[in-house]
Amino acid sequence: MPTVLPTYYRKNHKIVKQTCFILLLFVSACTRPQPQSEQERWQAHAANTEIIRDDFGVPHIYGKTDADAVFGLLYAQCEDDFNRVERNYIWAIGRLAEVDGEGALYSDLRARLFMTRAEAVQHYESSPAWLKKLCDAFADGVNYYLYTHPEVQPKLLTHFEPWMPMYFSEGSIGGDIERVSTKKIKAFYGAPQPVAAKEGHDQAVHLSDNEPRGSNGFAISGKLTESGNAMLLINPHTSFFFRGEVHAVSEEGLNAYGAVTWGQFFVYQGFNEKTGWMHTSTYTDVIDEFVETIVENENGLQYEYGDELRPVETVEVTLNYKDSTGTQERKFTMYRTHHGPVTGSIDGKWVATAMMWDPVNALAQSYTRTKLGGHKDFREMMDIRTNSSNNTVYADAEGNIAYYHGNFIPKRDVKFDYTKPLDGSDPATDWQGLHTVDEAIVVVNPANGWLQNCNSTPFTSAGQFSPKAADYPGYMSLNRENFRGVHAMRLLQKAKTLTLDKLIEMAYDPYLPAFEVLIPGLLSAYDHSANPDGALRGPIAVLRDWDFAVSKESAAMSLAHYYGAALREKGNAPEGLSFMERFSYYGSDAPAAERLALFKEALANLNADFGSWDTAWGEINRYQRINGDIKQPFDDSEPSLPVGLASGRWGALASFGARAYKGTKKIYGTSGNSFVAVVEFGDQVKAKTLLAGGQSGDPGSPHFDDQAQRYADVQFKDVAYYRADVEERAEAVYRPGARR
Repeated sequence: MPTVLPTYYRKNHKIVKQTCFILLLFVSACTRPQPQSEQERWQAHAANTEIIRDDFGVPHIYGKTDADAVFGLLYAQCEDDFNRVERNYIWAIGRLAEVDGEGALYSDLRARLFMTRAEAVQHYESSPAWLKKLCDAFADGVNYYLYTHPEVQPKLLTHFEPWMPMYFSEGSIGGDIERVSTKKIKAFYGAPQPVAAKEGHDQAVHLSDNEPRGSNGFAISGKLTESGNAMLLINPHTSFFFRGEVHAVSEEGLNAYGAVTWGQFFVYQGFNEKTGWMHTSTYTDVIDEFVETIVENENGLQYEYGDELRPVETVEVTLNYKDSTGTQERKFTMYRTHHGPVTGSIDGKWVATAMMWDPVNALAQSYTRTKLGGHKDFREMMDIRTNSSNNTVYADAEGNIAYYHGNFIPKRDVKFDYTKPLDGSDPATDWQGLHTVDEAIVVVNPANGWLQNCNSTPFTSAGQFSPKAADYPGYMSLNRENFRGVHAMRLLQKAKTLTLDKLIEMAYDPYLPAFEVLIPGLLSAYDHSANPDGALRGPIAVLRDWDFAVSKESAAMSLAHYYGAALREKGNAPEGLSFMERFSYYGSDAPAAERLALFKEALANLNADFGSWDTAWGEINRYQRINGDIKQPFDDSEPSLPVGLASGRWGALASFGARAYKGTKKIYGTSGNSFVAVVEFGDQVKAKTLLAGGQSGDPGSPHFDDQAQRYADVQFKDVAYYRADVEERAEAVYRPGARR
C-alpha cells in the first residue's frame, strides 16, 4: 500500500523539496572533504604512519594504507641517505649538469630524449587512482622530510613532484637507458647541426673498473632443504651503498622486506610472507637501433618507411648546466621517429633507439610484485611485461620455484640480425608486438629441485632440466656461460638438507674456477721452459700448492689476481672470444713465453706495491668507507678492513670488485655483494641479511659502519619480520617528523 503523505506536505511538496535541497547543499558543502593543502596531507600521513628502527637501524614502516607506508618509506630513506635519494632523481629526470657541470649535459639530454617533463606529468595524470596516490605519497614523504629538517640543504631539488617516479619505474636505477651511448648522443646533438658520427655500433657503457655488474639468484625447492621449505638467495652485485634495507607494512596487505634503490617506493629485491623475488641482469635483446633515411622537403624533416614518408617528431628542450660563472643554458632540438628518439648516426644516417618505455605499467608492475601471495598471482603479474632489464628468480611458501628469463621481449623477424643496426625504412624490421610470457624462457619447479642465474645462459639454469636453446629465437638470450654460473651449478648439484646457514656457506664458497683454467697453463709453461727463471721458483711453488680458493691469508690469491689482471690488460687473444674462452686460451694456447713474461710483470707489481710477492690477500684487498660521499675517497693511511672475497670475474659467487685508486697501493672494494639475503618460506618466513657497511650514509650514525666487520667476516644478521620481533629489537619508535 503506498504511503499517504500529510495534506500540508502534499500541498507544499514543491516548496519543501526545494528547501531540503538547499539545506542538503549547505550541509554537503560543510561536510564534504575539501582538497587538502600539502602540509595537511603531510600531517595526515604522519598521523597514520609509524617507524620502528631495529638494532641495525633498519626502518620498519607501518602505515594504515599503502600510501601511508610509502610516505613513511620515503621519509625513512631520506633520514638514512637523502644525498643518494636526491642524486638518483637529479640523474633520472635529466638535471645532472646543473650539479656536475657541462660534462653531464648529454646524460641529461638522453633522459629528455626518452621522456620530457611534460610527458612525465602526462603519464602521472593518466595513471590509475591507486598509483597516483602512491606517487603523491612518494613526493609527500620526501618533502615532509625536507620541511622537518631545514638544516638539510639539497644540492638541487628543493621540492619533489609526484611525476618523478615515472622516470624511475622499472626497478634498476639506470636500467636500459644507461646502455644508450651518451658519446654518440653528443656526437649527434653537440654540433650546430646534426652530423654523422662514423663510429661502430657500441651501446654498452664501459665502467672504469671493468668489474662485471650483475647478480646471483638461487631458488631451492623443499626436496633439497632440511625443513622441506623452499629457499631463495638474493645476491645482487651492485655498487656499495646502492640500496638500503627496508620493511614496509600496511593494513592494505603490504608487508615487503628487502632492498630498495634509494628514492624508489617499492622493494626491488626481497620477499613478503608468501613470495620472494630476486632480479639478475638479463642479456635478452630488449634494445635495438634503426637506421633512418631522412628527407627534408617542403613538409620539413621526414623519414622513409616503406612506400611513405613520415614526419620526424621534433621537440625543443632547454637544458641548464653549471660552470665557473654560474648557470648556463643550452637549447636542443630533439628528434624522434616511431622507433624511438634519434640517439646518433652511422655513416651519415640518423639512428633511432627502440626500447621499453611504458612508465605507468612498469611502475605498476614493480609495486604490484611486492604484494602477491603465490605463484599463480605472480605469474599473472608477469603478464604486464615491463620488467625489461632483468631476469627473475622466484620462490614461495607453497614450495614453488621459478625462473623467468626476461619479461619484455619484442617479437622480431629472425631473418634480420638485431645485434646490428636495422634498416628503419623496411617495415619488416619493426618489432611485431611482444612475446607472451609463455613464449619466453620460463622454468617452473624443475625435477632437480634448484634454479640459478648468475647473469649467464638460461640454458643451464636448471642443470639437465634446463630449457633448450634450439626451442627459442636467438635474440631471446645469449647462450654464453660465465665462471660464476659454472661455480653455482657445481654447488647446487651437490645440495641437500640445506639450512639458511648452509645456503650462506654455499653463496660464499671461496673456490674460483677461473684459476683452475688459468694457473695450470702457467705451471706448464714454467715446467717446460728450457731455462726456468730462478726468481719464479718460489711463487710458482705457492701456486702449485694452491686449491684455487680465496682467503684473507692466501698469498696465492694475490699472485693469481695480479697475474689475471696482467693477462686481461696485456694478453693477446683472438678477436671475438668470450671472457671464459679468452681465459681458456690464456691457460692452454697462449705462447708460453707470454705467460711467463706477464707473470713476471705481476710479480714486479706486487714487489713494487707491497715489498714482496709473498703478500697475504687481505693485506691488499680492503674495505674502506671514510665518509658518506657518493664518490668515495680512498687512503692507504686511513683505517680499512681485510676482505677475503674476490672479483666475480674469477667465478667468485660472493663478489668483491676492487681496484687501486689515485695515491693507493691497496685495492678497495666498491661493488659486488652489497645487500645479500637468504630466505626460507614456510608457515612463517625466516630470513638473514647483510649489508656492506651499514644502513646509514651518515658517518655520525652508529649504523654507518656497524655491519662492516660483519661483512668482512660473513656474519649475517637475523631479519625481524614479524611485529613482535621488530618491537623486541626496537631501537627507536616514532612518527615521521617527530624524531630529530
